[in-house]
Amino acid sequence: MWVPSRTENSDIPPIIVERDGEIAIFRLNRPDRLNAFTMQMGQALIDAFDETDADDSVRAVVLTGNGRAYCAGADLGGGADTFDASSITDEVPPDEGGRLSLRIFRALKPVVVAVNGPSAGVGVTMTLPADARIASDDAKFGFVFAARGLVPEAASSWFLPRLVGLPTALRWTMGATMVSVDEALEHGLIQQVVPKDEVLATAIAVAREMTANSAPVSVALTRQLLWRMAGAPSPMDAHVADSKAIYYRGQSADVYEGVTAFLEKRPPNFPMSVAKDLPDIWS
Repeated sequence: MWVPSRTENSDIPPIIVERDGEIAIFRLNRPDRLNAFTMQMGQALIDAFDETDADDSVRAVVLTGNGRAYCAGADLGGGADTFDASSITDEVPPDEGGRLSLRIFRALKPVVVAVNGPSAGVGVTMTLPADARIASDDAKFGFVFAARGLVPEAASSWFLPRLVGLPTALRWTMGATMVSVDEALEHGLIQQVVPKDEVLATAIAVAREMTANSAPVSVALTRQLLWRMAGAPSPMDAHVADSKAIYYRGQSADVYEGVTAFLEKRPPNFPMSVAKDLPDIWS
């Protein structure tokens, strides 16, 4: 957690929400501060994910930044005591980056990040729960926590090793490394590098690939299954969850439509709603 920055301007929205058809676009909107992260920005993003999860007209979310950077990390305008929450509370508060990462983890729609430039600190770790990261050719990634006397946050000690492997995660974080876009691609942190003026369009196209031919409820369940089972201790946990999902989906109107459309050689028109029809396979 960090205290509110003295540079934060509450009159300027910290994010801008746009639409490209069925794709929602969340733009970090502090370009004069390289989109440095604040508590206000984090809460605005959490609220925006709440809205898109409840809106069946949204099939996927794309995150990007306004200006030349994606996110420079936490806003350090508060000075040396930026991260000192002891003046606010005597208890350990939840990490603000972690609140956002866990909200993205729980998202019911695919999440793609268009990393439109340099990204550091929470600007990197907030992207780890996304389903794909598309980077501009001038992007770089700063795992610089230890160089500031901090540690990685935003639940990145769980996410990062699963994406790039434990040895690479240890090297990048303990060494407070700035990672080039080529190295990030090599180790799987990002999935594609494109020219800067193509990064948003490419991310939108990737989001459409994930949703265009898929039942929305099946996409939501698939996202939950793959992310949650990434930390499961045994394949038996996956088997239990898979069995529930297959049971409920097998009797659904979506499956009837999907199979019928396949047999009739036509595109499916899935009738079920994420907001209303998502089964609980976790209880």
